[in-house]
Amino acid sequence: MKVLANDGISEAGAKALQEAGIELLNNRVSVEHLSKFINENQVDVLLVRSATQVNRDLIDDCPSLKIVGRAGIGMDNIDVEYAQEMGLTVFNTPDASTRSVAELVFAHLFTLARNLHESNREMPLEGDSRFNELKRSFANSYELQGKTLGIIGMGKIGTEVAKIGITLGMKVLCYNRTPKAQTVELSFFDGQKLQFNLKTVSLEEVLESSDFISINTAKTDSYLIDNAEFEQMKDGVFIVNAARGGVINEVSLLEHLENGKVAGAALDVFENEPHPELPLLMHPALSLSPHIGGSTIDAQQKIGLELAEKLIKLL
Repeated sequence: MKVLANDGISEAGAKALQEAGIELLNNRVSVEHLSKFINENQVDVLLVRSATQVNRDLIDDCPSLKIVGRAGIGMDNIDVEYAQEMGLTVFNTPDASTRSVAELVFAHLFTLARNLHESNREMPLEGDSRFNELKRSFANSYELQGKTLGIIGMGKIGTEVAKIGITLGMKVLCYNRTPKAQTVELSFFDGQKLQFNLKTVSLEEVLESSDFISINTAKTDSYLIDNAEFEQMKDGVFIVNAARGGVINEVSLLEHLENGKVAGAALDVFENEPHPELPLLMHPALSLSPHIGGSTIDAQQKIGLELAEKLIKLL
């Protein structure tokens, strides 16, 4: 059994595969040479992250492939339906990066609430000449404790976001396309555990009542947040999108930043990746990151291990 980890795999994942007697090819093969490499080496399993596209052409060109594994949650770069039609097994690792994405959501929320995105731009330029003026300007900020956190999408990441919000003393409102009630458990350093019951409410209630909104849905066919949804929100709301580009209308977002409906927003994902629109990159009320939700050393180690464990179980 030969496995090609074309976008790399963590040391922990590689070790687990090798200990199971699986031959690992930890090469990085360009898209134009990938089919040839797979066929020449009779690769059975292709492991990818987001960089490698597994489309119909690749699947058709590589009859030796039996399994495709995706390191991460999203499967946008894999033609899953066609792969399954052709008899391939496709799996992903939905658990491993959950905490890293949720923590990034709050990194952005704290940044927006305390104006750190602006402060980090202005201080290197004018901190020596306008220190007191900047101090007064950035004092117009907020605590998260006691505020209402609206979570749109209550999958694994949305649930983890809810847990962190609860620990900060926030009121948590949840929306999910399929209404559900669930119990979340918080574990503490001394062994104590607390359970909280969460139930979903309507999207309208989340939009109308939330001071901070986190979008944690899967990819959508159309905008989930557009003009009508922005108009339902509180004046001065803060929004974070660490889900997928195209979930939120970026043009509409900029308009509502300008008119003050939205006080600040954070984007880790963009409609036009890897070339975000310049007005987004330049806007002072936006906190931005280049799609790094699951890109921590911890998450990558866990992703590699989860990939290996799932593959070993399949085999």
